[in-house]
Amino acid sequence: MLTRLDILGSDDLNAEEVQVPEWGGLVRVRMLTAGERDKFETDVAGIGGKSKNMTNLRARLVVLTACDGALAPLFEPGDVEALAKKSAAAVDRVFSVAAKLNGFTSSDIEDLEGE
Repeated sequence: MLTRLDILGSDDLNAEEVQVPEWGGLVRVRMLTAGERDKFETDVAGIGGKSKNMTNLRARLVVLTACDGALAPLFEPGDVEALAKKSAAAVDRVFSVAAKLNGFTSSDIEDLEGE
C-alpha cells in the first residue's frame, strides 16, 4: 500500500510534445495539477455563482499547459487574447494534446462547451 509520503512525493506530472507546423516546431504540453484543473473547470463552467465563460477556451487551456523543458509556463495569463488570434488549427492541435494529457474526455469538453 502507498503511504501519504509516497503519494505526495511522487513525480506524477508528465509532459508531451506536439508538432505544430504552423509555428515551425514543437510545443511541450504539461499535465495540470488537480487544483489547476478544478480552477479551469470552475472558470469555464461558471461553478460557484460565476457565469459560464467559453471565451477563448482553447487558448486558455494552452496558456495553462504549454511549458518549457523545465515545465515552467511558456505563457502568462495575459497572453490568452494574443494566442486566441493565432491559427485555429495550431491552437486546436495543442489544445487536443492538452485535453488528452489531462484526462478531458470528449464528454467533458462538450459539457464545458455546453453542447
